[in-house]
Amino acid sequence: MGNEALSVSENVRVPLRSYLLTINLKEGRNLVIRDRCGTSDPYVKFKFDGKTSYKSKVVYKNLNPTWNETFSLPVKDLNQTMYIKVYDRDLTTDDFMGSASVTLSDLEIDKVNELSLPLDDPNSLEDDMGVVLVDMTLSLRNGDSKRGIRWQQKRKRSIRAVGSPQSMRLSDTLRKSQLWSSVVSVTLVEGQEVPLDTQSGQLFVRFRLGEQIYRSKNHCKVANPQWRERFTFNRFIDSPDILEVELFSKEGRRTEEGLGMCEVDLSRLPIDKRDLFTHTLDQGRGRLIFLVTVSTCSGVSISDLCTAPLDDPHERKNQLNNYSLKRSLKNLCDVGFLQVKVMKAADLLAADLNGKSDPFCVVELGNDRLQTHTVYKTLYPEWNQVFTFPVKDIHDVLVVTIFDKDGDKAPDFLGKVAISLLSIRRGQQIVLPLKKEDLGGLSKGNITLELDVIFNPVRASIRTFQPRERGFLEDNPKFSKKVLSRNVLRVQALCRAIVSTLQYIKSCFQWESVQRSLLAFLVFVLTVWYWEFYMLPLFLVLLILWNYLQIRTGWVSQDVDNMDLGDEDEDDEKESERKGLIDKIHMVQETIITLQNLLDEIASFGERVKNTFNWSVPFLSGLAFLVFVIATILTYYIPTRYIVLIWGINKFTKKLRNPYSIDNNEVLDFLTRVPSDVQKVQFSETRSSKKKKTL
Repeated sequence: MGNEALSVSENVRVPLRSYLLTINLKEGRNLVIRDRCGTSDPYVKFKFDGKTSYKSKVVYKNLNPTWNETFSLPVKDLNQTMYIKVYDRDLTTDDFMGSASVTLSDLEIDKVNELSLPLDDPNSLEDDMGVVLVDMTLSLRNGDSKRGIRWQQKRKRSIRAVGSPQSMRLSDTLRKSQLWSSVVSVTLVEGQEVPLDTQSGQLFVRFRLGEQIYRSKNHCKVANPQWRERFTFNRFIDSPDILEVELFSKEGRRTEEGLGMCEVDLSRLPIDKRDLFTHTLDQGRGRLIFLVTVSTCSGVSISDLCTAPLDDPHERKNQLNNYSLKRSLKNLCDVGFLQVKVMKAADLLAADLNGKSDPFCVVELGNDRLQTHTVYKTLYPEWNQVFTFPVKDIHDVLVVTIFDKDGDKAPDFLGKVAISLLSIRRGQQIVLPLKKEDLGGLSKGNITLELDVIFNPVRASIRTFQPRERGFLEDNPKFSKKVLSRNVLRVQALCRAIVSTLQYIKSCFQWESVQRSLLAFLVFVLTVWYWEFYMLPLFLVLLILWNYLQIRTGWVSQDVDNMDLGDEDEDDEKESERKGLIDKIHMVQETIITLQNLLDEIASFGERVKNTFNWSVPFLSGLAFLVFVIATILTYYIPTRYIVLIWGINKFTKKLRNPYSIDNNEVLDFLTRVPSDVQKVQFSETRSSKKKKTL
């Protein structure tokens, strides 16, 4: 112990020679075109020491973008190079727009270096790809600062606890860059006095904190849109403290126009206190009203197998006490605690030319994500890392994805698994086969995990009846014939189940089985005669218990393995190879026609109900008015149970009184006489043409 203390004091006395690099990304000029509309959606990545240090916001549809973003990072070696890469944001793969580099030793210390960096791409034939204007300031850091002492002591403890170089590397890089210290909760309330150029299109708000981006739901264009959405950002130690809020107008699928932006400095907000913001957007284009709360966060960590939190009896006891029933009404947002041990993977896909891969693992729970270090040149990696997450919703799904690191390029996908938190058994080690990216079919290889979750059932139940947290910004979905066909089949199966149930009820009215119809008649009469409102939830309780008993006894299976969830793109390609053009056209036609008819029936039903009340056909609206008046008088003087009883007796005895009667539903028969909006247009054209003929 004395030697260790001496070592620490020596480290404090000898300051480390380190620097602080501050970069101000100002603007770009005359950038290259990468979109069909003659513009680009540029953003910039700064890469340093083999990883992305900063990623700017996207400036849409602009070849001369202005960013004005500033960030800082520590530097220990001035012989390193900072790479600046510009990309065009696309729905699928981002296009490269050129890069530049700066050697740090060329910069003057303690002076603002104004740089105009010409972009270049060796694989492009374009001579002039534009320039990026950047200010870089390199300053010498004081090694005797209190922050340096704390960092050195912390690092010394990490060395003592872990002991291995690989674990030390993990502590110095992954833990600092991934762990968040606080949570920013944002509630988007509404907009006020938003100028409207056109009535068509939609409005949405985009929030950005560092690399985290949240996009609100689309709202139709009105002057005072109401969103009422709540979401959270993780606030990292080295992330910027500026929350950017920007209002967008959307026309069509890809056309987006920024209407205005405002910023919130989170460093000035108090902890655990909700602040109301009414921000006026740039150029006076309306106001946005939202709430922001910064609160501390605990429960997230990265450690090695030997220091897993829940393996410590004292820590497990603390967590069990924290989520015990007696503390159910304290901190309702903190539902539980999840520990994930990522052990190893086996028999992975070979993504590199040498027949190996450089796999790393990404663990995601909702919008929270952590990742392991990279194990190079192997198909059988062993990570042996432990991740812990605070559980905000027990219905979340844990997603573990394995990627192959590919230098500066996007990592290659190797496999994925998804586990519902409610399906986790305490401390059980499981080996799961890897699946494809859409979780439809199997990929190659497997992964070994050990999962443990502790949660409070009361908090989890309360959270179940609150809005589910939406994911951060995602690309628009792609069209797939297979997905469309599958969804149509799902709707058809649901419709068949409903029709089958209605047919069963109808058979009781038709007396196809005398015993069944007689029993149904007696149940109906007794239920209506003795009906009380508590019988409705009682019936639902009995239904759930009946299904539970059927599942427990094996009478009914919950398996849905017969649903085809194969890779849509791959299956579409194989299908294109097998089938000719005519066969493919017929297949798409059949699916589209089914969908077209289904949408027509839904739209027509809604329009007929609407047209019943707006006097589109005066005779039918007058008839409905008369029926409602009679129904009002009858229900005023006659108890409802008697009316229902008379209706049911009439239904049950109709077949007995007239064996050859035609089955019908009076309400649906009435609605078939009411024209839909399409029929109204068709009929009005017919009438106008007749008037012309009479003239």
